[in-house]
Amino acid sequence: MTKRRDAGRPVRGVAAAHTRAGRTRDRKGRDRTGGRASGMERIARMPAQAQAELLAALGEEGAQWLLADWRLRARPAQLPPPGDWFTWLILAGRGFGKTRAGAEWVRAIAEADGTARIGLIGASLHEARSIMVEGESGLLAIAPADRRPLWYPSLRLLRWANGAMATTYGAAEPETLRGPQHSHAWADEIGKWPRGTTAWDNLVLGLRLGAQPRVVATTTPRPTALVRRLASDPATAITRGRTDENRAALPARFLEEMERRFAGTRLGRQELEGALLLDIEGALWTRDLIDRCRWTGRAPKRDALARIVVGVDPPASARGDACGIIVAVLDGKGHAIVLEDATVERASPQRWAQAVAKAAARWRADRVVAEANNGGAMVGAVLHAARIALPVRLVHASRGKSARAEPVAAAYEAGRVRHAGRLDALEDQLCGLLVDGGYEGPGRSPDRADALVWCLTELLLRAPARAQVRWL
Repeated sequence: MTKRRDAGRPVRGVAAAHTRAGRTRDRKGRDRTGGRASGMERIARMPAQAQAELLAALGEEGAQWLLADWRLRARPAQLPPPGDWFTWLILAGRGFGKTRAGAEWVRAIAEADGTARIGLIGASLHEARSIMVEGESGLLAIAPADRRPLWYPSLRLLRWANGAMATTYGAAEPETLRGPQHSHAWADEIGKWPRGTTAWDNLVLGLRLGAQPRVVATTTPRPTALVRRLASDPATAITRGRTDENRAALPARFLEEMERRFAGTRLGRQELEGALLLDIEGALWTRDLIDRCRWTGRAPKRDALARIVVGVDPPASARGDACGIIVAVLDGKGHAIVLEDATVERASPQRWAQAVAKAAARWRADRVVAEANNGGAMVGAVLHAARIALPVRLVHASRGKSARAEPVAAAYEAGRVRHAGRLDALEDQLCGLLVDGGYEGPGRSPDRADALVWCLTELLLRAPARAQVRWL
């Protein structure tokens, strides 16, 4: 009898914690867990006598099983949905338990199938390791001691005893996903992937092992091109969730502070309620506006074009942010067509200058316009060293981003700008530029959007020099 009581202590401890959290109600006195409670939360609400009888009946082995069984501890929204889905997309607020759900799905696959080859893709290689593998809810932490995989950091490899393997990747380097094959994949925080669609496409092209390849994507719902694409795909099973659904595992002080700070705000709706907000309040561009400005006809011939300009937003340091490179053309009717986003990321000055030169040669451009606030002389010297055989105009930002971008956004509203095809990364940044000068798009800096503003300002807004006659 003593043995059974000792075995039940860990379970009673977990149940007690769930009971304390589960009894927490919102400001209107409502129980926010309701029918979304986990099996452990339901046990926590049982009368004390019923709990004691359950634990006595389980015995030591049963108690350990109770603690280790994810199906019992998980809330229904954290378990894989039924159906023949290819992608399971978890769009949920922070603290919902997305990482734990992704890690437990991977663990279940690996423990059940020794032939499984699983890709673990984070926003960066560092995040794949520190969050998906070594984090508090990562694969090493959630595994029972007798089933914990071996971790080889130098190889970026997890290996289970039955032969299953998982390899880490960073979405910031999408080319590393070109070639490797997988049977399953877990893609974490896809809403912050710097090169989202490219990394995703390379990933799914390699999901060709096993009888039923599948991928789980976990993210806070930022309205990037990749998130919007997956959310509208009929082959995607979507789970949505709020932060407070996991209040049993979150500190009450955290929940109170988040509600105090962000309740009723757009950021709160996205980051806490898990709402996918397609347009940002106060943004200079909207998705609908850009879609209306999509070029659907044939590409105009070079002879019919008045001017072609390459806009450049150089990075502030040698290995800093991306170098925004946008190519646009002015047609004979005075309309601008954005032809290409040739942006390069984490490039040396020599490499981004060569990318500018290649874009200019590819489109037979008339001029390069580059921001020179960060080392103007250096920018000019680097571009000339790349042997760009056309005029280079250096511009200085005397006004804020919003003030510079507003006239360009107005040109879109007036129907004077078209996008040739989809330019997802650029469009995500445009929709993150705010009227008040802020930026809520992907990445730290709207480098692509800045390059576009310089480019279209040169084509549409800069008054051309006019010949004047002096009368004597």
